[in-house]
Amino acid sequence: MQHQLIANTDLDVARMAYGCMRIAGTWSPDEVTQERWENGESAVIAAYEAGYTLFDHADIYCSGRCEEIHGSVLKKIPSMRKEIVIATKCGIRFPGDPDPASPHRYDFSAGHILESCDKSLARLGIDTIDIYQLHRPDFLMNPSEIAEAFDKLQRSGKVRYFGVSNFVPSFVSALQSALPAPLSVNQVEIHLGRLDCFSDGTLDQCIEKNITPLSWSPLGGGWLGDGGTTQDPVRQTLLDLLDQKAEEYGVTRSAISLAWLLKHPSKIIPIVGSSKPHSIVAATKADAIDLTREDWYRILVAARGKGLP
Repeated sequence: MQHQLIANTDLDVARMAYGCMRIAGTWSPDEVTQERWENGESAVIAAYEAGYTLFDHADIYCSGRCEEIHGSVLKKIPSMRKEIVIATKCGIRFPGDPDPASPHRYDFSAGHILESCDKSLARLGIDTIDIYQLHRPDFLMNPSEIAEAFDKLQRSGKVRYFGVSNFVPSFVSALQSALPAPLSVNQVEIHLGRLDCFSDGTLDQCIEKNITPLSWSPLGGGWLGDGGTTQDPVRQTLLDLLDQKAEEYGVTRSAISLAWLLKHPSKIIPIVGSSKPHSIVAATKADAIDLTREDWYRILVAARGKGLP
């Protein structure tokens, strides 16, 4: 795969990232069997061998088990660590954390950020997280407090760069105003069934501020990918067009859907989340596709379900 520079860092990463959310095969840590653990390790290795160099995590993915699975792979293949970028996230707290009466909430307090980082480092078995992200906007966010926590993590060598996830432009601006260094990434939902980022200022801000947009669920949870189906007539028209273009370009529907994102000048990096090795490898074909402007707009119009203004 071709490589590009993540904005505001010296991290050389693949144009597509591998999402580790599903590698445990479940969201319940009590359901992680030995077979699921081994399948997760195989998925991480398949992505590594296919050329992915950015691996996306979060502390809530199977309550940390996904980070642990990746950590076990790093112990078996220690050379991998120097060749990949590891990103993980904090800030979401589920009900019952830390006591039974605690509600589901977001927490960007300095204490929680610092504690969460130490736990992720331990689970991954590494000394430094390359990109540490705040997972979902905390309405009680205090940019100055976050800046102090980020400074401690960076000066201690525990984190190299920082980013956010699911932030609208106003939240990005509010946080960035207090930080001494620019944010590197904003991970948001972008795909042909979710076009908000093209019109709400998110991608414009990424271009302006040199922030790399990471696309989670780039295949819409699967319906935009190979074998995906829909009962919606507008979406079916889109799928028919994607299949047509896939045949013309000699690739799969998934590759066309991903290539459509890669065409955007904000340099979107799709996060591929399949746990199936063959699908992980097949997705890399998108990097070699250069959609024409005409085809890009044909696909956009089909996704909108109506013509352009």
